Amino acid sequence: MTTESPARPGRVDTGARIDKETHIDKDTLRRRYAEERDKRLRPDGNDQYLRLTGELARYLDDPYTPWTERAPRTDHRTVVCVGGGFAGLVTGARLAEAGVDVRIIEKGGGFGGTWYWNRYPGAQCDTASMVYLPLLEETGHMPTEKYVHGPEILAHCQRIGRQFGLYDDVLFHTEVTALTWDEARTRWVIQTSRGDRLTATFVVLGTGPLSVPKLPGSRGSARSGGTRSTPAGGTTTTPAAPQRTFRARRCTSSPISAWASSAPGRPRSSACRICPGTAGSFTCSSGRRHR
Repeated sequence: MTTESPARPGRVDTGARIDKETHIDKDTLRRRYAEERDKRLRPDGNDQYLRLTGELARYLDDPYTPWTERAPRTDHRTVVCVGGGFAGLVTGARLAEAGVDVRIIEKGGGFGGTWYWNRYPGAQCDTASMVYLPLLEETGHMPTEKYVHGPEILAHCQRIGRQFGLYDDVLFHTEVTALTWDEARTRWVIQTSRGDRLTATFVVLGTGPLSVPKLPGSRGSARSGGTRSTPAGGTTTTPAAPQRTFRARRCTSSPISAWASSAPGRPRSSACRICPGTAGSFTCSSGRRHR
């Protein structure tokens, strides 16, 4: 015996069959998708970007952490992780937790991966924080927003590094230049930009798909002196240290979303019982206007 709940107004009955008279022009849909795809494809591929060489090589410099000289290393680890973003941090944390000697090699001056390099105002994740951020239970951290901003993500990466002792043996400002398997000794030989010649039984690659900065090959891109190109082809001065601005956004009314604007420390508004939003003007999904 089965029971069937009545369909609610405005909801789609996914179990209902499509009416026989309904016609979907699949060829037209395919053509429209192909047209949109073709708009985004370029025959020059990655050649459309400028290589960061010559005077553009300055864009590879780390603006956040000073370079520290050190002697080349020649020691051995059971596991070496290439990359200090989420992949390297989670792998390193779990291995350290299990008592395995692990070292992370990172070309930046700190942990965080993309969140170490990208610190422009307003940067935030586009996946719910409780899903996106790793090792929340282990570190005891509770995200302050449903979609947390960059500084909090970077701080969480640093928190993971501290809690699991990953700072103790990390090599920052170091790029792996060669990986060679030594069959006779059954281990990897790792060469780096700092003259290191390390060995490891296992190597974990956590470099990510977008590890090289790309500059558009448009007029004005190669200019120096703190300028950037504009759509019109001119230049405009880029501030050396832009201040963070707080912009309200549309609230999702989710229990995880404790804040609806990026400004920390502002008093909560009592205008809406559904959305515990902050001061500032925005509209939450309850239809009320916050101010």
